[in-house]
Amino acid sequence: MKIETRREQFEPPSVLGNFLRKLHIDIPLFMALLLASMLSLLVLYSAGSQEMDILVRQASRVGLAFVFMTVLAHIDPYQFKRYATVLFSLGILLLLAVLIMGQIGKGAQRWLDLGIFRFQPSEMIKITTPMMIAWYLAEHPLPPKTKELFIATVLIIIPTLLIAKQPDLGTALLVASSGAGVLFFAGLSWRFMFAIVGTLASLTPIIWHFMHGYQRDRVLTFLNPEADPLGRGYHIIQSKIAIGSGGIYGKGWLGSTQSELDFLPESSTDFIFAVFAEEFGLLGCLGLLTLYLLIIARSLYIASQAQDSFSRLLAGSLAFTFFVYVFVNIGMVVGVLPVVGVPLPLISYGGTSIVTLLAGFGILMSIHTHKKFR
Repeated sequence: MKIETRREQFEPPSVLGNFLRKLHIDIPLFMALLLASMLSLLVLYSAGSQEMDILVRQASRVGLAFVFMTVLAHIDPYQFKRYATVLFSLGILLLLAVLIMGQIGKGAQRWLDLGIFRFQPSEMIKITTPMMIAWYLAEHPLPPKTKELFIATVLIIIPTLLIAKQPDLGTALLVASSGAGVLFFAGLSWRFMFAIVGTLASLTPIIWHFMHGYQRDRVLTFLNPEADPLGRGYHIIQSKIAIGSGGIYGKGWLGSTQSELDFLPESSTDFIFAVFAEEFGLLGCLGLLTLYLLIIARSLYIASQAQDSFSRLLAGSLAFTFFVYVFVNIGMVVGVLPVVGVPLPLISYGGTSIVTLLAGFGILMSIHTHKKFR
């Protein structure tokens, strides 16, 4: 009787609570994601020159992504662990297929045409890479020893290099950070992390040699955007103007002159944060950052409550990757990081990225709602 009483304390007391349990939806995380998605439609209507077609397409993609998230939330985390190696291997094969017969768009070879729809395998790798690393490390004592760290690092480098070859540095960065997140939550020592940073720093001349011309231009533009204000530096200069003109309170919804007058390129995708800042000002930006902080905090809480090493490592990595999404996009828009083509999560226009993001949150909800009472 005593054990049963303890168990009942954890069970939702109402019919609604039981229904939500069956859906395997984490309500705080779901509400934050839903709020961000609604905010996305609001900003996209303004950033997309008030075109309903863009709004309808994005709304349908968001709806599909939430359905996909719910489906993944129903899957027991054991199944993700069981098929981690299969999914990772499939992702690597698809990346190789992209390099051989992928479609080229805007100078990059990133897509596979499956007849009915086009598919970007690098988005799948954002999830299967941390899943694979979490599976491997969970099979060994933590914190990992040198051998396990070496093998895990190789597993991270393989998809990262294949994606960078497309070329897609933004996605390659996110894949590398997702794998690095697993290593960090596995108890990677600070000495090893400093060694990695030092090694990368020493390889800078070699990395610079193998970079494409436009990638070098992005680094040089980051260091001095005013050197070519009407060319390579145009994006970031116009972005800073839009953010600064918003002031504290902003110009109000639909009041973005930089976007409406076409001064700001990629206003509905990579640089949508500049539109948001111009319309809603500093206070609006603080509100958006608070919403992001709540999502990250809830994700880390789920990771802390996970009951096995695989779930804990995977959940922590997904939370860390979302943080990197936010940090890199806002950093490049305000000019403190080079432009690498990373969308603002849950806000920027796009189908594949929103599905991938909500798929990750579906896995997080699965980890949280499939916990077994002890």
